[in-house]
Amino acid sequence: MTPSQRGGVGGGLRDIPPWGILIYTMNATITTTYTVTGMTCGHCVAAVTEEIATLDGVIGVDVDLATGQMAVTSSRPLDDHVITAAVDEAGYAVSR
Repeated sequence: MTPSQRGGVGGGLRDIPPWGILIYTMNATITTTYTVTGMTCGHCVAAVTEEIATLDGVIGVDVDLATGQMAVTSSRPLDDHVITAAVDEAGYAVSR
């Protein structure tokens, strides 16, 4: 394999080792569901979403006003106490 076939000079893929095997790493995510109580409007949903989104490791938050369900997607496991504190800071309560 020439350097350009491996992704070297002029190639598009840069991580192919000289022996020609491309190794992919998967970025696993974790989604945890909680129930938030006390929300009555879209502003409530926004307040909870904004608080949770600021937490280290959080990559997505989906809050459903009708059901009170909140799905938190993260790049690593999150401590339930951290989630509870953030929801409390927004002015609501959480259970899992």
